[in-house]
Amino acid sequence: MTKNNLLSEKLNYIGESETPTHLHVSSYNAEQIQTFRGHDIKDIQPLIKENCINWIQVHGLQNTETIHEICNYFNIDFLTIQDILNSEHPTKIEEHDTYNLVILKQLSNTDCNEFVPQQLCIVQGKNFVFTFTEKETDFFNEINTALEKNVLKIRNRQSDFLLSVILNSVMASFMSIISKMEDDLEDLEEQFLSPLSPIPEKQPGIEEIQRYRRNYRLIKKSIFPLKEQINKLLHNENQLLNKANRPFFSDVNDHLQFVLQTLEGCRDLLSAMVDFYLANNDQRMNSIMKQLTIVSTIFIPLTFLAGIWGMNFQWMPELGWKYGYFFAWGLMLAVGVIVYFYFKHKRWY
Repeated sequence: MTKNNLLSEKLNYIGESETPTHLHVSSYNAEQIQTFRGHDIKDIQPLIKENCINWIQVHGLQNTETIHEICNYFNIDFLTIQDILNSEHPTKIEEHDTYNLVILKQLSNTDCNEFVPQQLCIVQGKNFVFTFTEKETDFFNEINTALEKNVLKIRNRQSDFLLSVILNSVMASFMSIISKMEDDLEDLEEQFLSPLSPIPEKQPGIEEIQRYRRNYRLIKKSIFPLKEQINKLLHNENQLLNKANRPFFSDVNDHLQFVLQTLEGCRDLLSAMVDFYLANNDQRMNSIMKQLTIVSTIFIPLTFLAGIWGMNFQWMPELGWKYGYFFAWGLMLAVGVIVYFYFKHKRWY
């Protein structure tokens, strides 16, 4: 039974990751950047600067006490901390007085070509950005490199720009996943539309279609809630988002709309895949039934002839005829060949 989190003062991590909690911190401004690592607030507190943007990457959510201390230091409320520690929390965006909260899912591919979701929580304040992930990840490596090299003067901008960069990276990941999925489904569609293979096992099976359906449902569950939630980062009343950086959030929204539109296309393709699979099965079954019917039809007159000569009448002219046996065989072969070529002439076989 799910517990009511409003009736508990104890923080619990809801998830399966066993990654120990540790911190990667980047403190930067236009002139410089400093990076360091730690395990609790005592390790990083002396290095956090008010005149810098402090990006604190929290990997692993096992140590709830450490996460509680860090969040308290930056005045993040208790309910937000509970949401951060709940890996099953649905995707959402919230505005608070001193920070914005974004909870969404990242998807990683497995060896079986299925996706595994991992929660990503982003808390953005005036001079800080938190990212909470359940496991160690290299997802932020490109952003870290850009900060070190000050690509496009990224260090000259405020914390909301870093938020937009992280969201754009998430959208880019989804764009890559959904585009590949669309290409794979189009290839699958071509296989279904090609002439039937004489070996049915080489035709795409329902298991393959079901795998794509599971991936589609997971992607939709992860990304679809952002369709409405993203508006909270686009309106002018959000005081933590600077006017100069709003076009970057519009760019995030454009990428989101592309993912959603492509997702709808994948839904139509998946629906078509099921129809193709059922139609191919029906066509294959019709082909088998046609062959069986032709074989049965060829043997019907032969069975009739065999039934006549199998009757136990005393006076049958053929019984005393020297060539009666060979005549019977010849007649049955001739009937079979005539029926076969008749079907072939009609293109029923």
